[in-house]
Amino acid sequence: MFTHIKEDIRCVFERDPAARSTFEILTTYPGVHAIIIHRLNHRLWKAGWKWLARMLSAFARWFTGVEIHPGAEIGRRFFIDHGMGIVIGETTIIGNDCTLYHGVTLGGTTWQKGKRHPTLENDVVVGAGAKVLGPIIISNGARIGSNAVVIKPVPEGATVVGIPARIVGIDKNYKKYHQQAVHQKIFDAYGIPQDIADIDPIQHAIDHMLDDIDAMDQKIQAICVTLKQMEKHELLPPELDSCQTRPQINLKSMK
Repeated sequence: MFTHIKEDIRCVFERDPAARSTFEILTTYPGVHAIIIHRLNHRLWKAGWKWLARMLSAFARWFTGVEIHPGAEIGRRFFIDHGMGIVIGETTIIGNDCTLYHGVTLGGTTWQKGKRHPTLENDVVVGAGAKVLGPIIISNGARIGSNAVVIKPVPEGATVVGIPARIVGIDKNYKKYHQQAVHQKIFDAYGIPQDIADIDPIQHAIDHMLDDIDAMDQKIQAICVTLKQMEKHELLPPELDSCQTRPQINLKSMK
């Protein structure tokens, strides 16, 4: 257990640029406190001391703002950033190198006993406020954007956003990106890649529509200028003088 705790503390330095020292992490990071208490609670739960485990988990929720059921299985190098409002259900399974931000719910969708909470495989990031519901599998390297509501399985390396969540990109080379992010201190903020506008098909379509509208507006302006010049040279009858030069609107600035 102490080996896992050391790894949990070490991973904070990799994923939080604000971390400065081990002492600061141990004394001021509620996410780390919640993980340490949970690792003890889970051992008590597995040993049959269920009431004591639940009591300690209730204390941890009051102390840290993070609610982790002692029955949840959590892997190595697990990082909870900020922590407040996180709920992790009893049958949740979390793999290695996962990151959760504040307000995340890993919840169930049924009152039936058995597996009813999600499974997060390795290297999964769940953004602030996201809800992952039901006994679904979030595959290796997945990224769940802030405030997304996920009710279906997410494939490996996929990024999902929205309500209900939809796939906006798949990165099969996520392992290389993860290593690069660790070494170069790249902040994978809240599960949203920095180039989300480039991989979101809806945003991509809107950008192209604005470009087309801007191009058509420029052509209309050129036609108006040409008609004005033809009128000055008396090449057009007065009744065709209905084209007024409009002020230019920079549609690209609206993106």
